[in-house]
Amino acid sequence: MRVLTWNCNGALRKKIENLAAFEADVFIIQECENPETTSDNNYKSWSKNHLWVGDNKNKGLGIFVNDKTSIKKYRWASAGLKYFIPCRINGSFNLLGVWCCNAPTYGYIGQFWNYLQLHRKKLDTCVLAGDFNSNVFWDKPKRSWNHSDVVRELKGLNIESAYHLHHHEDQGKERTPTFFLYKNLAKPYHIDYIFASDNINKARKEISIGSPAQWIGMSDHMPVMLEF
Repeated sequence: MRVLTWNCNGALRKKIENLAAFEADVFIIQECENPETTSDNNYKSWSKNHLWVGDNKNKGLGIFVNDKTSIKKYRWASAGLKYFIPCRINGSFNLLGVWCCNAPTYGYIGQFWNYLQLHRKKLDTCVLAGDFNSNVFWDKPKRSWNHSDVVRELKGLNIESAYHLHHHEDQGKERTPTFFLYKNLAKPYHIDYIFASDNINKARKEISIGSPAQWIGMSDHMPVMLEF
């Protein structure tokens, strides 16, 4: 099973051929257009098995699966938090697609922290993947929903970042960035993650991050893929 997350920076219809080499079973894509409203027939065909949420038809969160993979959407309460897609993959594990955006009350990782409080009991065998827009660099000690707090709560549920386990790196000390601010290679950050429950991480074969030499022309984010 290969699960890939990527913030495509819009216009996914023009970039789907670039994803083919990954041969992923599941794609979690941020900032993609709604397949239901597109006029691009190639994109419609590619995205025939999908779930999508968003307030703007040109920029939302989508989960796409290939013909050999089944996907079933859960109707978990969102409580106004954006943007999350909970679903079941192949009847075997829960998947939560994530795109943490800024909001007046809870911004970025705060969106996820609150969503986690609502649904933590449902995260037994699961993968949580997406653009979290967060790193320990931006922790605020007096706030109860820092990045470090989220990582600690997830670990208490036996859920950890596949990248950090695979490469034996600490949060905030990542050697491989997933994001370059304004596509500037001198401004690297690690803000895209694939968290997985213990049984999935034990079956982990590889986790890879796309090279900026190949992807920076298409997006400020690099694709991240977990194979297990």
